[in-house]
Amino acid sequence: MWVLLLIPSCAAAVLSCLRLVRVAAIADACTGRVPHPLHRASGVGLYETAYLAGGPARVVDLALVRMAALGRLHLAHTGWTTVVDPRGRGRLERALIGAIGPDGQCRTAQLKAALAAHPTVRDIGDRLAQAGLATPAVVRDHALRAIRQVRWALAGAASMLLLTVLLTAPDGTAARTAVAWYALPLVLTGGTLLMARVDVHAYTAWAAPAGQTLLRALPCRHTATDDLLTAVAISGPAAVPDPRLRAALGS
Repeated sequence: MWVLLLIPSCAAAVLSCLRLVRVAAIADACTGRVPHPLHRASGVGLYETAYLAGGPARVVDLALVRMAALGRLHLAHTGWTTVVDPRGRGRLERALIGAIGPDGQCRTAQLKAALAAHPTVRDIGDRLAQAGLATPAVVRDHALRAIRQVRWALAGAASMLLLTVLLTAPDGTAARTAVAWYALPLVLTGGTLLMARVDVHAYTAWAAPAGQTLLRALPCRHTATDDLLTAVAISGPAAVPDPRLRAALGS
């Protein structure tokens, strides 16, 4: 009886681990490029820094903080964003104002979700990925999905082992045999997850390995006037000293 439970556990473990290995190989090929020298010293501004540190959501947070600091937006801690100056000074600002809508006011959470999926924000990630600094969105999604599948296979094997032990408890020999066989999917998935921490974990971040190296060196390139925006780009809304603005960003 317990063999019928073991077979799908082993199949799920093998298939999920093979998929993770394949994803790791593809990720190596896609993110193994060395960035062009021009991208190391220029072309990486605050919005690019924000994307490398936290993805599209971080870019949106930075845009909101910047426009609020310049008096072009009002971010209420009650969860509403209001346009103060409807003239966008750049492509991203115009996209943000357009996402708010003709009424000039909308829910902040709704605005953040809409702007994070906007082509203007996606273009930032595409440019960084082409430069070898950001993990391509497809690669990152596949890596996260593959890791989740291995975790599910591990959890499934553990659950089936527990059920098998309960079913074979009266027969000590059968229980020991079942535990020995279930060690196969458990060791396979557990070992694969441990290796993934080294080989695949880097591809679940927004910044590729080269981008992570660049990101660690970026703060020293900004002047003192950019300290707040740089902190938001790197650390997110937690870096905002004003508690009401932090509450508005988190609403």
